[in-house]
Amino acid sequence: MSEKKAAPWLRIYAVLAYAYIYLPILILIVFSFNSQKLNVRWEGFTLRWYGELLRDQEVLLAARNSIVVAVVSTLVATVIGTMAALALQRYRFPGYTLAESTLYIPVIIPEVVMGIALLAFFAQAGFQLGLGTISLAHIAFNIPFVTLVVRARLHGFDKAIEEAAMDLGANEITTFRRVTLPTILPGVMAGALLAFTLSLDDYVITYFTAGPGSTTLPLRVFSMVRFAVTPEVNALSTLWVLTIFILLGIGQLAQRRQARTF
Repeated sequence: MSEKKAAPWLRIYAVLAYAYIYLPILILIVFSFNSQKLNVRWEGFTLRWYGELLRDQEVLLAARNSIVVAVVSTLVATVIGTMAALALQRYRFPGYTLAESTLYIPVIIPEVVMGIALLAFFAQAGFQLGLGTISLAHIAFNIPFVTLVVRARLHGFDKAIEEAAMDLGANEITTFRRVTLPTILPGVMAGALLAFTLSLDDYVITYFTAGPGSTTLPLRVFSMVRFAVTPEVNALSTLWVLTIFILLGIGQLAQRRQARTF
């Protein structure tokens, strides 16, 4: 049975859609090599701005802060989100409907509202704003995303393989470690990758929960573009986009390898 070819108009639509999404990013990358400082028109090719960027200590500190916050918040949110997904998928308990409904609130409310709410909470709790409060804030908004992604993976999960493992003598912990977790691992990795990306790119909530000395890269980029979009900003954005694409590629390869294993 031969495969149907896509209609010409559908191909054109797909090309236009991808161009609409990625053409601005491509222009940004090209102008990161522009020798003109004002970045108004193309003048010539140079790597100068990447060199200046790597010598900028404030940018390097902001990048380090972003990575630290993203790693910590992703690890914690992935563990809590996975456990929450398993609990919501398998059990019915008092307050189940409320717990399932409130799970969507951090996803749908405006970030500025959540940022103000978290700032008020930290102020009332007496927390000093810094990397700790940023990490707690990112954990709070990442948990629902991880939970939803893992729950989607659990919808197709066959409980019979767990029962078979227990019939063969495995206890609950061994069954989870050797059977359940490897099976749902693509969903867990997808949720972790989504959480990591959201944490790296977040600006609004981070703005409200950051303190002195805890500037992240999105905050630093915004402070740089308030005056002018220079090639240095483009170079920084290019490296950040490249980092995200590398992480997405690693995640996709890991998921495909895991899918072939099972």
